[in-house]
Amino acid sequence: MGDFNALRVIEALRSGVPSLAVGEYFSEARPDFLKKLRDRLEAVRQSGRSDGMLYTGRYGEGKTHLLNTVFSMASAENMAVSCVSLGKETPMDRPWLLYRKLAANTYLPGARQPGFRIRLEELTQSSSAANELLAYTGKELDTDKLYYLLRAFFGTQEEEERSLFLADLEGDFTTGAVIRRSYRRAAGTPAKFNQNFSKTKHSMDYFYFLSHLFPTLGYDGWVLLFDEAELIGRLGKRARAKSYREMQTFLKPPAKLERTFSLFALSSSYTEDVIDKRHEQENVQNLFAGDPDSLKAAQATLNAILRAPELVPLKKEEVIRVLMDIQRFHGLAYGWTPEVSADTLYRATEAGGYLLRTKIRAAIEFFDQLYQYGEAGKTRISELGKESLEEEEETPELPELEDI
Repeated sequence: MGDFNALRVIEALRSGVPSLAVGEYFSEARPDFLKKLRDRLEAVRQSGRSDGMLYTGRYGEGKTHLLNTVFSMASAENMAVSCVSLGKETPMDRPWLLYRKLAANTYLPGARQPGFRIRLEELTQSSSAANELLAYTGKELDTDKLYYLLRAFFGTQEEEERSLFLADLEGDFTTGAVIRRSYRRAAGTPAKFNQNFSKTKHSMDYFYFLSHLFPTLGYDGWVLLFDEAELIGRLGKRARAKSYREMQTFLKPPAKLERTFSLFALSSSYTEDVIDKRHEQENVQNLFAGDPDSLKAAQATLNAILRAPELVPLKKEEVIRVLMDIQRFHGLAYGWTPEVSADTLYRATEAGGYLLRTKIRAAIEFFDQLYQYGEAGKTRISELGKESLEEEEETPELPELEDI
């Protein structure tokens, strides 16, 4: 009988789809790069000051695997982790939609399933955590919507209202009328908002709130992992420019974003295929000609991409270390003891090409054959296709309705 966790890792590697389970166990590759990331995570935990960075890598060189490894590192250090792949469904240029996706993919330390709702449901009106959150939302955010929402949430016994308020904190924004009605019933006085909340203008309040919520609940910070950032290159030029502007908020976080570390992974080809070919520096200058703050932020992000560290192909000894781990996990997964020398295993995967992903899949096929037939012929895994960053047609933006 094989080991279930080992089988889960092998099947994830076989599929070629990056997995958190893989990142949990395969963390030996690129130790120098991981040490730098670990040091920056620790600095955020110790100092409370937020930080952000991005890195690039060729297709199949382990960009997503590295993010999954950072996920495991951060979770082990008592940090909440949110992980998303950017794209049309998770648009960086629309923070209110980005927040909803991040909230839905937030894992508390040690949790196998995403979500933070259960911790909010545990809070009572008289708890120190509730009082701290009320004091924070009443004074530190750009609007006081979340203050009135929390007061209403803690004060109501109506399950339907509580559910609406919890959904709001997860990005499914409720109406001001519901908040006013519930607040008046709980507090006995009308809610007097300092300004109308607009998700297009004030959605960062929710990011700030989560960054304060997690330390208040006893966690040591918040890690945001953004995969496939190169898909920004498929957007129209206006959406791309706005994406660069919004990315800078996470790369150089304001003080209101507390104890947060953000990490972006994108393709090495982004500079050539998008920044150079589509004249991005000129585009952001034209689009933000009358908005110097947005222009400065967008340009800073483009410069950060140009200077980003790149994941270089693993050295032979690093590849061998990964392949030998696969041998160990394959044996655990299927309850047998494969005994293949490092050199033999490395030669068996050479036909798969230079990509780490295909070498891994070739090694699994090699061990599958040994396990089933007692011998292994040539593996048949070949290089997979290269990603495309062709620009999509610009999508017209519709006016957003005010929430309050």
